[in-house]
Amino acid sequence: MAELIDIAAAEHRIRSHVRETPLEHSAGLSALTGAEVYLKLEHTQHTGSFKVRGALNRILALDREERQRGVVTASSGNHGKAVAWSAKRLGIRARVFLSTTVPAAKMAAVRALGAEVVPIERDNLEVEIAARAEAERSGETYVSPYNDPLVVAGQGTLGAELGRQLERIDSVFIAVGGGGLVSGVGLALEEAQPSASIVGCWAKNSQVLYQCLKAGRIIEYPEEPTLSDSTAGGIEPGSVTFPLAQRVIDDMLLLSEAEIRAGFHALLHQEHWIVDGAASMTVAGLLQARAQYQGKRVVLVLCSRNVDDQRLTSLLAET
Repeated sequence: MAELIDIAAAEHRIRSHVRETPLEHSAGLSALTGAEVYLKLEHTQHTGSFKVRGALNRILALDREERQRGVVTASSGNHGKAVAWSAKRLGIRARVFLSTTVPAAKMAAVRALGAEVVPIERDNLEVEIAARAEAERSGETYVSPYNDPLVVAGQGTLGAELGRQLERIDSVFIAVGGGGLVSGVGLALEEAQPSASIVGCWAKNSQVLYQCLKAGRIIEYPEEPTLSDSTAGGIEPGSVTFPLAQRVIDDMLLLSEAEIRAGFHALLHQEHWIVDGAASMTVAGLLQARAQYQGKRVVLVLCSRNVDDQRLTSLLAET
Protein backbone atom coordinates (compact mmCIF):
# COMPACT_ATOMS: atom_id res chain seq x y z
CA MET A 1 0.00 0.00 0.00
CA ALA A 2 2.80 2.45 0.83
CA GLU A 3 4.00 2.24 -2.77
CA LEU A 4 0.70 3.82 -3.88
CA ILE A 5 1.28 6.94 -1.76
CA ASP A 6 3.07 9.39 -4.07
CA ILE A 7 3.77 12.39 -1.84
CA ALA A 8 6.13 14.04 -4.34
CA ALA A 9 3.39 14.03 -6.97
CA ALA A 10 0.92 15.41 -4.43
CA GLU A 11 3.33 18.25 -3.59
CA HIS A 12 3.62 19.16 -7.25
CA ARG A 13 -0.15 18.98 -7.72
CA ILE A 14 -1.30 21.07 -4.76
CA ARG A 15 1.61 23.45 -4.11
CA SER A 16 0.15 26.47 -5.90
CA HIS A 17 -3.10 26.12 -3.93
CA VAL A 18 -2.03 25.51 -0.32
CA ARG A 19 0.17 27.25 2.21
CA GLU A 20 3.46 25.88 3.44
CA THR A 21 2.58 26.45 7.08
CA PRO A 22 5.21 27.74 9.52
CA LEU A 23 7.17 25.68 12.02
CA GLU A 24 7.91 27.71 15.15
CA HIS A 25 9.86 27.02 18.31
CA SER A 26 7.86 27.31 21.54
CA ALA A 27 10.02 28.55 24.40
CA GLY A 28 7.06 28.34 26.79
CA LEU A 29 6.12 24.74 26.06
CA SER A 30 9.80 23.78 26.02
CA ALA A 31 10.24 25.17 29.53
CA LEU A 32 7.01 23.50 30.66
CA THR A 33 7.87 20.03 29.36
CA GLY A 34 11.66 19.84 29.29
CA ALA A 35 11.60 18.98 25.58
CA GLU A 36 12.73 21.17 22.68
CA VAL A 37 9.26 21.89 21.31
CA TYR A 38 8.37 23.05 17.81
CA LEU A 39 4.82 23.77 16.65
CA LYS A 40 3.68 23.00 13.10
CA LEU A 41 1.08 25.72 12.60
CA GLU A 42 -1.22 23.79 10.28
CA HIS A 43 -4.24 25.45 11.89
CA THR A 44 -3.26 28.49 9.80
CA GLN A 45 -3.89 26.48 6.62
CA HIS A 46 -6.79 27.35 4.30
CA THR A 47 -10.09 26.23 5.92
CA GLY A 48 -8.31 26.08 9.31
CA SER A 49 -7.25 22.46 8.90
CA PHE A 50 -4.76 20.11 7.22
CA LYS A 51 -7.68 18.45 5.45
CA VAL A 52 -7.46 20.76 2.44
CA ARG A 53 -4.22 19.02 1.41
CA GLY A 54 -5.79 15.62 0.89
CA ALA A 55 -9.06 16.93 -0.51
CA LEU A 56 -7.27 19.06 -3.10
CA ASN A 57 -4.94 16.27 -4.16
CA ARG A 58 -7.87 13.93 -4.73
CA ILE A 59 -9.97 16.48 -6.64
CA LEU A 60 -7.10 17.82 -8.75
CA ALA A 61 -6.46 14.25 -9.93
CA LEU A 62 -9.94 14.05 -11.53
CA ASP A 63 -10.20 14.13 -15.31
CA ARG A 64 -12.52 16.56 -17.12
CA GLU A 65 -15.46 14.17 -17.25
CA GLU A 66 -15.15 13.35 -13.55
CA ARG A 67 -15.03 17.04 -12.67
CA GLN A 68 -18.22 17.65 -14.63
CA ARG A 69 -20.01 14.97 -12.62
CA GLY A 70 -18.96 16.55 -9.32
CA VAL A 71 -17.85 15.10 -6.00
CA VAL A 72 -19.53 13.81 -2.86
CA THR A 73 -18.01 13.28 0.55
CA ALA A 74 -18.76 12.54 4.19
CA SER A 75 -17.28 14.42 7.09
CA SER A 76 -17.40 15.34 10.75
CA GLY A 77 -16.72 18.94 9.67
CA ASN A 78 -13.13 19.74 8.69
CA HIS A 79 -12.93 17.44 5.67
CA GLY A 80 -16.31 18.62 4.41
CA LYS A 81 -15.13 22.21 4.64
CA ALA A 82 -11.93 21.31 2.80
CA VAL A 83 -13.81 19.54 -0.01
CA ALA A 84 -16.23 22.47 -0.31
CA TRP A 85 -13.35 24.97 -0.49
CA SER A 86 -11.44 22.88 -3.03
CA ALA A 87 -14.48 22.33 -5.22
CA LYS A 88 -15.34 26.03 -5.19
CA ARG A 89 -11.78 26.95 -6.11
CA LEU A 90 -11.85 24.55 -9.05
CA GLY A 91 -15.44 25.24 -10.15
CA ILE A 92 -16.74 21.77 -9.29
CA ARG A 93 -20.09 20.86 -7.73
CA ALA A 94 -19.81 19.26 -4.28
CA ARG A 95 -22.18 17.52 -1.90
CA VAL A 96 -21.21 16.91 1.72
CA PHE A 97 -22.93 14.27 3.85
CA LEU A 98 -22.82 15.25 7.53
CA SER A 99 -24.12 13.51 10.62
CA THR A 100 -26.80 15.51 12.39
CA THR A 101 -24.52 15.32 15.45
CA VAL A 102 -22.11 17.74 13.75
CA PRO A 103 -22.36 21.24 15.27
CA ALA A 104 -24.59 23.61 13.31
CA ALA A 105 -21.72 26.07 12.89
CA LYS A 106 -19.70 23.47 10.98
CA MET A 107 -22.65 22.73 8.71
CA ALA A 108 -23.05 26.46 8.08
CA ALA A 109 -19.35 26.80 7.24
CA VAL A 110 -19.65 24.07 4.59
CA ARG A 111 -22.74 25.72 3.09
CA ALA A 112 -21.01 29.10 3.05
CA LEU A 113 -18.37 27.64 0.76
CA GLY A 114 -21.03 26.69 -1.78
CA ALA A 115 -21.43 22.97 -1.17
CA GLU A 116 -24.76 21.22 -0.73
CA VAL A 117 -25.11 19.80 2.78
CA VAL A 118 -26.92 16.48 3.16
CA PRO A 119 -27.73 15.85 6.87
CA ILE A 120 -27.94 12.19 7.87
CA GLU A 121 -29.29 10.93 11.21
CA ARG A 122 -26.52 8.36 11.67
CA ASP A 123 -23.07 8.18 13.23
CA ASN A 124 -19.98 9.28 11.30
CA LEU A 125 -19.01 5.87 9.93
CA GLU A 126 -22.55 5.16 8.72
CA VAL A 127 -22.55 8.58 7.04
CA GLU A 128 -19.33 7.66 5.21
CA ILE A 129 -20.87 4.40 3.99
CA ALA A 130 -24.03 6.23 2.85
CA ALA A 131 -22.03 8.87 0.98
CA ARG A 132 -19.89 6.28 -0.78
CA ALA A 133 -23.03 4.38 -1.84
CA GLU A 134 -24.58 7.58 -3.17
CA ALA A 135 -21.46 8.33 -5.21
CA GLU A 136 -21.65 4.87 -6.78
CA ARG A 137 -25.31 5.48 -7.62
CA SER A 138 -24.91 9.00 -8.99
CA GLY A 139 -21.59 8.74 -10.81
CA GLU A 140 -20.00 11.45 -8.67
CA THR A 141 -16.52 10.85 -7.28
CA TYR A 142 -16.40 9.97 -3.61
CA VAL A 143 -13.69 11.89 -1.74
CA SER A 144 -12.96 9.90 1.41
CA PRO A 145 -11.81 11.71 4.57
CA TYR A 146 -8.94 9.20 4.88
CA ASN A 147 -9.52 5.96 2.95
CA ASP A 148 -7.86 6.89 -0.34
CA PRO A 149 -4.17 6.80 -1.37
CA LEU A 150 -4.48 10.25 -2.99
CA VAL A 151 -5.91 11.73 0.20
CA VAL A 152 -3.16 10.16 2.30
CA ALA A 153 -0.52 11.46 -0.12
CA GLY A 154 -1.96 14.95 0.15
CA GLN A 155 -1.78 14.84 3.93
CA GLY A 156 1.77 13.55 3.59
CA THR A 157 2.86 16.88 2.09
CA LEU A 158 2.78 18.23 5.65
CA GLY A 159 5.46 15.69 6.55
CA ALA A 160 7.52 16.66 3.51
CA GLU A 161 7.42 20.26 4.73
CA LEU A 162 8.59 19.21 8.19
CA GLY A 163 11.52 17.37 6.67
CA ARG A 164 12.63 20.59 4.98
CA GLN A 165 11.90 22.91 7.88
CA LEU A 166 13.87 21.27 10.70
CA GLU A 167 17.26 19.61 10.35
CA ARG A 168 16.69 16.96 13.03
CA ILE A 169 13.41 15.73 14.47
CA ASP A 170 13.27 13.17 17.26
CA SER A 171 9.48 12.75 17.51
CA VAL A 172 6.30 14.10 15.93
CA PHE A 173 3.02 14.12 17.87
CA ILE A 174 -0.09 13.77 15.68
CA ALA A 175 -3.80 13.54 16.53
CA VAL A 176 -5.35 10.41 15.03
CA GLY A 177 -8.87 9.81 13.74
CA GLY A 178 -9.18 7.85 10.50
CA GLY A 179 -5.41 7.78 10.15
CA GLY A 180 -4.88 9.78 6.96
CA LEU A 181 -2.66 12.45 8.50
CA VAL A 182 -0.53 10.17 10.65
CA SER A 183 -0.07 7.74 7.73
CA GLY A 184 0.92 10.44 5.25
CA VAL A 185 3.26 12.28 7.60
CA GLY A 186 4.82 9.02 8.77
CA LEU A 187 5.55 7.89 5.22
CA ALA A 188 7.01 11.29 4.29
CA LEU A 189 9.33 11.25 7.29
CA GLU A 190 10.47 7.69 6.58
CA GLU A 191 12.34 9.26 3.66
CA ALA A 192 13.08 12.76 4.96
CA GLN A 193 13.84 12.00 8.63
CA PRO A 194 14.00 8.21 9.09
CA SER A 195 15.10 8.44 12.72
CA ALA A 196 12.00 10.49 13.73
CA SER A 197 9.41 8.56 15.74
CA ILE A 198 5.68 9.06 15.20
CA VAL A 199 3.52 9.45 18.31
CA GLY A 200 -0.21 8.93 17.74
CA CYS A 201 -2.56 10.77 20.10
CA TRP A 202 -6.15 9.63 20.70
CA ALA A 203 -9.01 10.79 22.88
CA LYS A 204 -9.95 8.03 25.33
CA ASN A 205 -13.56 8.74 24.40
CA SER A 206 -12.91 8.04 20.70
CA GLN A 207 -10.14 5.48 20.17
CA VAL A 208 -11.38 3.27 17.35
CA LEU A 209 -8.18 3.08 15.30
CA TYR A 210 -6.16 2.69 18.51
CA GLN A 211 -8.19 -0.40 19.38
CA CYS A 212 -7.97 -1.67 15.81
CA LEU A 213 -4.18 -1.46 15.99
CA LYS A 214 -4.21 -3.26 19.33
CA ALA A 215 -6.45 -5.98 17.88
CA GLY A 216 -4.48 -6.29 14.65
CA ARG A 217 -7.62 -5.85 12.53
CA ILE A 218 -10.38 -3.33 11.90
CA ILE A 219 -13.05 -3.65 14.57
CA GLU A 220 -15.95 -1.65 15.95
CA TYR A 221 -15.43 0.05 19.28
CA PRO A 222 -17.85 2.18 21.31
CA GLU A 223 -17.34 5.93 21.47
CA GLU A 224 -18.42 8.77 23.72
CA PRO A 225 -18.54 12.53 23.00
CA THR A 226 -15.13 14.20 23.03
CA LEU A 227 -13.58 17.64 22.72
CA SER A 228 -11.68 16.15 19.78
CA ASP A 229 -14.83 15.74 17.70
CA SER A 230 -12.93 16.04 14.41
CA THR A 231 -11.11 12.74 15.14
CA ALA A 232 -14.29 10.89 16.15
CA GLY A 233 -15.82 8.05 14.16
CA GLY A 234 -15.17 4.49 13.08
CA ILE A 235 -12.90 3.08 10.38
CA GLU A 236 -14.20 1.81 7.06
CA PRO A 237 -13.65 -1.91 6.47
CA GLY A 238 -10.52 -2.38 4.38
CA SER A 239 -9.27 1.16 4.97
CA VAL A 240 -5.89 1.87 3.36
CA THR A 241 -4.84 3.72 6.50
CA PHE A 242 -4.89 0.66 8.75
CA PRO A 243 -1.76 -1.09 7.40
CA LEU A 244 -0.06 2.29 6.99
CA ALA A 245 -0.74 3.23 10.60
CA GLN A 246 0.60 -0.16 11.67
CA ARG A 247 3.76 0.63 9.77
CA VAL A 248 4.46 4.24 10.78
CA ILE A 249 3.20 4.74 14.37
CA ASP A 250 5.88 4.12 16.98
CA ASP A 251 4.05 5.12 20.17
CA MET A 252 0.37 5.53 21.08
CA LEU A 253 -1.13 7.77 23.75
CA LEU A 254 -4.67 7.95 25.11
CA LEU A 255 -5.83 11.30 26.48
CA SER A 256 -8.67 11.97 28.90
CA GLU A 257 -11.01 14.89 28.35
CA ALA A 258 -9.35 16.68 31.28
CA GLU A 259 -5.94 16.20 29.66
CA ILE A 260 -7.21 17.54 26.32
CA ARG A 261 -8.56 20.61 28.11
CA ALA A 262 -5.20 21.05 29.83
CA GLY A 263 -3.49 20.86 26.44
CA PHE A 264 -5.79 23.57 25.06
CA HIS A 265 -5.05 25.86 28.00
CA ALA A 266 -1.29 25.21 27.97
CA LEU A 267 -1.10 26.24 24.31
CA LEU A 268 -3.35 29.25 24.91
CA HIS A 269 -1.32 30.47 27.89
CA GLN A 270 2.12 29.81 26.40
CA GLU A 271 1.55 30.83 22.77
CA HIS A 272 -1.88 32.52 22.64
CA TRP A 273 -3.02 30.13 19.92
CA ILE A 274 -6.63 28.92 19.89
CA VAL A 275 -7.06 25.47 18.38
CA ASP A 276 -9.63 22.67 18.50
CA GLY A 277 -9.61 19.48 20.56
CA ALA A 278 -7.66 17.48 17.99
CA ALA A 279 -4.76 19.93 17.93
CA SER A 280 -4.91 20.23 21.72
CA MET A 281 -4.30 16.47 21.96
CA THR A 282 -0.73 16.80 20.72
CA VAL A 283 0.08 19.27 23.51
CA ALA A 284 -1.75 17.03 25.98
CA GLY A 285 0.20 14.01 24.74
CA LEU A 286 3.54 15.67 25.37
CA LEU A 287 2.40 16.86 28.80
CA GLN A 288 1.39 13.29 29.66
CA ALA A 289 4.61 11.70 28.39
CA ARG A 290 7.03 14.55 29.19
CA ALA A 291 9.39 12.36 31.23
CA GLN A 292 10.05 10.23 28.14
CA TYR A 293 10.87 13.24 25.95
CA GLN A 294 13.19 15.27 28.19
CA GLY A 295 15.77 16.98 25.98
CA LYS A 296 14.25 15.57 22.79
CA ARG A 297 13.44 17.73 19.77
CA VAL A 298 9.72 17.21 19.23
CA VAL A 299 7.16 18.61 16.80
CA LEU A 300 3.53 19.05 17.82
CA VAL A 301 1.24 19.20 14.79
CA LEU A 302 -1.49 21.78 15.44
CA CYS A 303 -3.74 20.22 12.85
CA SER A 304 -6.89 22.39 13.07
CA ARG A 305 -8.59 25.32 14.74
CA ASN A 306 -12.27 24.85 13.93
CA VAL A 307 -13.73 24.67 17.43
CA ASP A 308 -17.41 25.59 17.58
CA ASP A 309 -18.45 28.78 19.39
CA GLN A 310 -20.27 27.11 22.29
CA ARG A 311 -17.35 24.84 23.10
CA LEU A 312 -14.86 27.68 22.74
CA THR A 313 -16.88 29.86 25.11
CA SER A 314 -16.86 27.03 27.65
CA LEU A 315 -13.11 26.49 27.33
CA LEU A 316 -12.30 30.18 27.62
CA ALA A 317 -14.48 30.47 30.72
CA GLU A 318 -12.11 28.03 32.42
CA THR A 319 -9.06 30.28 32.00
